[in-house]
Order: sequence, then C-alpha cells, then structure tokens
Amino acid sequence: MNSSIRLIFFFTLPFLVPTSLTAQKANFDAYKAQYDQGAGNTIFDKGLKQTAPVSGYPFVLITGVKFKDCANGVPTENELSHLYTISDSVYATVTTLVKNIMAGTFTYQCERLEYYYVTDTTNIREHLTKLYQKHFSAYDPYINIKPDKDWDAYLKFLYPNEETLEYMQNEKILMTLEKQGDKLEKERRVNHWINFTSEKDIDCFIPYATKQGFKVETKGKDTKSELLKLRISRTDKVDLPSISSITSALRKEAKKCNGIYNGWETAVVK
Repeated sequence: MNSSIRLIFFFTLPFLVPTSLTAQKANFDAYKAQYDQGAGNTIFDKGLKQTAPVSGYPFVLITGVKFKDCANGVPTENELSHLYTISDSVYATVTTLVKNIMAGTFTYQCERLEYYYVTDTTNIREHLTKLYQKHFSAYDPYINIKPDKDWDAYLKFLYPNEETLEYMQNEKILMTLEKQGDKLEKERRVNHWINFTSEKDIDCFIPYATKQGFKVETKGKDTKSELLKLRISRTDKVDLPSISSITSALRKEAKKCNGIYNGWETAVVK
C-alpha cells in the first residue's frame, strides 16, 4: 500500500478486534488518518516496536479483501462482523502453515488488509487462494508476500510517527479528564516536561520557552535516569487541537536543543 499520509484525524478507543488479533500476546492500539484518497484506519501491535525487526521472520504477508458494504471507505457495522470472520479464518490458515506474528491491519478505500510476518512462504498463497475461493467468493481477495527483513511495513507504515503518537497520547489524557467531569472548555495551567542530557541543552531551550510565555517551574537531575528534567507551565486551552498544537511546537523545539518532550498534565476543571 503506497499512499502518502497527510493529516492525523483522531485516535479511537476502545476499538473492537477479531480473534486473530487477540490470539497472540500483543498490545494493540489504533489510529485514523487522512491519506490521498480518504481516511484510513490502522490497528497495530505497539509492543512490537521494542523488538522489531524480529529475527527469523524475514517475510511479510499482506492479505485481505475488498468489501462492498462500506461508508466513506470503512466497513459498516454489519460488514465488520463478516470481515472478522474472514480475519479469523485467515489467521487459522496461516497459523497451521507457518510461524507468524500479526503486526496489524489497515483499512482503506473499502479494503481491509492484515500484516503478518512469517518465517517461510511455502504454500501460503496456494492455501489462502483456496480459502478465499471456497468460503469468501463474494469478496475480491488480495495476497502479497514479499521479503521485509527490516520490517519496513510495520516500522514505516503501520507504526505511527512521532506526531501521531503525540496526538494519540493527548487524546488519552483528555479522555481521562472528561471521565472526571471536565468539559475541556476553560483555560487552565498546564505543566510540560522536557528531558535533556546537559545544562547546555537546557540553556538552549529556555529562551524559546520564556519567549512563548512559559514559566520555568523546576529543573534538575533525575536520580534514576541521570537525565536533566525541565518543567515549564503556561495557562492554555486544552481542547485537542489547541493542546496538540502546543505539544507539537514544544517537541520540535526541544529536538533542536537535543531534548525530548516528555508529556504534560493539568488539573481537572469543572
């Protein structure tokens, strides 16, 4: 799938997953983004980021179906149950043939594709073709098997970039605030943390922060990590577009000074 991503829309939680995604020990997450021809939904195993590429799994199997019962490129609720049945059948077939790791799924333009990393490719295409023809002939199948020892399909396509991860984390925090009765309408003081490895790097960043109206609250060495932690604050709106614009700017500016933006927190305001 070669579509350029342009804009992250939103992160959706909770989300439903088929048995194939819950059969392995995994930590799945999801996001929705805008691509060249519309919105696409991605489910990915974020735990794989710590180990990818996994030795011994040098091939990627990308398979799925085109579906007709869709709205704005994504399946209707009724179609979703059928796709989950297909997904579970594909998983059972692949698992009987070869050791595999399910990396995630991508749904776009009325097509749902699953990404498996496998140790061997023998007979996979033949068995999947028979499965689709025998049990799911109403759908147009897609099967692509190719070498991917560096796991580019996972690391560069399924796994979200920094901006997406940041957007997702912001929404999780806001969801927590909303669950506690916060309507996210009032401005309030927001604390931000940035990590650095040297005083020189902190001194590089602070002029930018103060110029943007942030107050330096604390700075010092973390005894556990040996990192230098800077906490700054400012009164701001915390709706998703507003806070995401702020965190994105801080992340980019921190990187210029060899720093790593490490998140934010605020109090519940009712």
